[in-house]
Amino acid sequence: MSLARQDSFLALHEEFKPRVLGYVRRRISSDQTAEEIAADVFRIAWQKSDSEPNPSIGWLLNVARNLIGNEYRSHARAMQLQERLRDTERINAQGGDDAGTRNAIAAALEKLREKDREILLLTYWEDLTLAEIAHVLSCREATARVRLHRARKSFERALPHRLRPEGRD
Repeated sequence: MSLARQDSFLALHEEFKPRVLGYVRRRISSDQTAEEIAADVFRIAWQKSDSEPNPSIGWLLNVARNLIGNEYRSHARAMQLQERLRDTERINAQGGDDAGTRNAIAAALEKLREKDREILLLTYWEDLTLAEIAHVLSCREATARVRLHRARKSFERALPHRLRPEGRD
């Protein structure tokens, strides 16, 4: 690590941190999350300092905007998961779902190969798009689509007959 690079980064941090933090705070309600995002902006600036040696405030705010978008998406997924859990609890309280069904689904997942189980969990639990799944699995989107199709078929075959979609055996 060169001393000049470190000094340059510290000067950048000192000059722009208040503006970056202010930008993030105006868009994020949690002070703690805003601090974390601002810190991430400067972590990324440090990591990219070889390719972007003197980032402008515009570059830093663009990084912040992208990180804020990630935070919003993450928050939205968390809210959707909580809603699904509440729906599940309501169904369970009404007696519409039974432990036997949940156990059968869990058992079917356990029967799958690890890579089939992983792509199903990325799709349905993590709620990722095919493009995001392809990135996670380090493959092309078309490959992820084929893998997901095959995993769905494997899962369907692993389910007890009573839980399979109608008309399929």
